[in-house]
Amino acid sequence: MTGNREYKSDVFSMLMEDPENALSLYNAMNGSDYTDPELVEICTLDRGISLTVHNDASFVLDMNLSIYEHQSTICPNMPVRSLIYFTIILEGMLKDRNLYGRKLVKIPTPRFAVFYNGEEEQPEIYELRLSDAFVHPMEQPEIELICTVYNINCGKNRKLLEKCRFLREYMIFVDYVREYHRLAGFEELEHSIEQAIDRCIREDILREFLMKHRSEVVKVVKLDYTFDRQLMLEREESREEGRAEGRAEGRTEGSDEMTELAIHLIRAGRAEDIERCRDATYRNKLLEEFHLRNK
Repeated sequence: MTGNREYKSDVFSMLMEDPENALSLYNAMNGSDYTDPELVEICTLDRGISLTVHNDASFVLDMNLSIYEHQSTICPNMPVRSLIYFTIILEGMLKDRNLYGRKLVKIPTPRFAVFYNGEEEQPEIYELRLSDAFVHPMEQPEIELICTVYNINCGKNRKLLEKCRFLREYMIFVDYVREYHRLAGFEELEHSIEQAIDRCIREDILREFLMKHRSEVVKVVKLDYTFDRQLMLEREESREEGRAEGRAEGRTEGSDEMTELAIHLIRAGRAEDIERCRDATYRNKLLEEFHLRNK
């Protein structure tokens, strides 16, 4: 397993391919009332750009570049990732413009948002800043990027969900999958997803979308859950190894350290290195790299 999910690996990004949905979410976020989906210019990055750099949803409307991400896990690196997305998108937009001339080249105003629907408790709205990642903090950073995180779980950001039907219905679908999944267990995951889809179709929730994309929705939701479960299992295994090692050496502090290292390796696409950590020499080498990176 690697840390990179298949592109379009969640239903949110599939829904955001539709300009009508992008328009609806834009209006809900900005208090606007645009009605023509043809005004929306989708510019989401895909595998044509890079095998590893792709984002969930980007589009231009009224010279605002909205870069939206969906997260089911907590990720403090969203500002850095958003900066990468922004610069790649901007490079494509400006490839035929003269950036060395005397005339100022105008660019769309960027707006960055993250929609969080994981099961860990998080605030309703909070900000992540690029400057938080700087090794040397600055009172007035020469470059800054702010991602606003919106918790879209049940009971959170109700006004936003009321204004955007597809986002509200998306979360109903997510909650149905979770409900059936908790009752049936991981071995019945695909059946739980099918049950949630059937219920949504009956209740006219994302009905046309689910009828048209049923097989793909099953595939990507199953992939999402499998990825998260594998991450959880690898974290638990790292904790157990750390505890065992700590007991053998008369200490327990290694557990948290190994967990953090395992998470770092998974996010870096190096999950295969977790198994190699059984070798003490290799493990110590990785821990040294990890500490240097996080000084």
